[in-house]
Amino acid sequence: MISAKQKQSTTPITSQPSDINKAPGVTVGIPALNEEDHIERVVSGFLDTEYPNLVEVLVADGGSTDRTREIVNELSQKDPRVKLIENPERFQSYALNRMIEQAQGEIFLRADGHCLYQDDYLKKNIEVFLETGAKNVGGAQRYVAANAVQAGTALAVKSFLGNGGAKYMDDTYEGYADTVFLGCFWTEDLREIGGFNTKNITNQDSELNLRLIENFGESVYVSPEIKSWYYPRDSFTKLFKQYFRYGRGRFLTKVLHPKSSPIRGLTPFLFIFSLVIYLIADLLTQTNLYFPYVAGFLGAIVLVESLRVGLSSHKEFKKENWTGEKKSPGILSLWWHTSFSVVVMQVGHFSGFLYQFLRKAFLRVKGW
Repeated sequence: MISAKQKQSTTPITSQPSDINKAPGVTVGIPALNEEDHIERVVSGFLDTEYPNLVEVLVADGGSTDRTREIVNELSQKDPRVKLIENPERFQSYALNRMIEQAQGEIFLRADGHCLYQDDYLKKNIEVFLETGAKNVGGAQRYVAANAVQAGTALAVKSFLGNGGAKYMDDTYEGYADTVFLGCFWTEDLREIGGFNTKNITNQDSELNLRLIENFGESVYVSPEIKSWYYPRDSFTKLFKQYFRYGRGRFLTKVLHPKSSPIRGLTPFLFIFSLVIYLIADLLTQTNLYFPYVAGFLGAIVLVESLRVGLSSHKEFKKENWTGEKKSPGILSLWWHTSFSVVVMQVGHFSGFLYQFLRKAFLRVKGW
């Protein structure tokens, strides 16, 4: 495993493989846990790539209890480039570091176990990577949906209320950003910078990208030509838990990178915390501060913005994002689910950020 000393290193990285005009060898790394419904499709898709120098596809399994491991082993028997890596710590950051340690390719391409990938995904990553000279490239975080909750989330992130202005959430944006979805790196750079931070169970991608930016300046590049699609959580309970973890991760990233962390990581906490203080002040003071009117106005903003996004994206969503067997949700359903998704995402993020803050402030817990 990557040493603690390496993880803490802030020495600027200078390594870069020579002769990048030739097709460098690529390792695809996939953290996995209970992905039996998707893992064969994902791995086989990379094996069928047009790129001429795919060295290996590593799958780091965190102790799956379904057929994930069996499927990977079957694929490995058919194609020795497929390799199963053990990840006893279960979490993605550990899985990624184990794969980085064993990777034989000059380039390390991070992938997800249940995303959908355009046929030229690997090839486009390498082309953009070599053309730009960036230290990490990737595409926007596009979404697909198979039920109404996923549909609401997929539309919620198209609004500033759901994405906070993140450039990597805009599928038309091209240029430098503070993070990307997944990522494509020089393997040696990842080793020298210390890999992914294992103190941060979520938000490890953003934290790593901040370290790259602190070393190199603008070096993380988003390209609309790199296309993949992500399935969001399929229930509001799962969505809340996901964003609760995101909030915790954002707090830890803010602690590690107080100057370079994007302000959007603080926005949900600051806004909802201010709103709670306002409510308490309205309840405890004799002066009427009109909190119900303000809350109603904010609720109206969410409803109007959700309706705007639904109306403007409805046709495109049905054509490009809906994968369910049933008919795509109608406008009213999308409106409701988008509105509620925005609220759940923000409240979940706030709750996780507050929880991690209290753990640090009162229990002196520095990590997860």
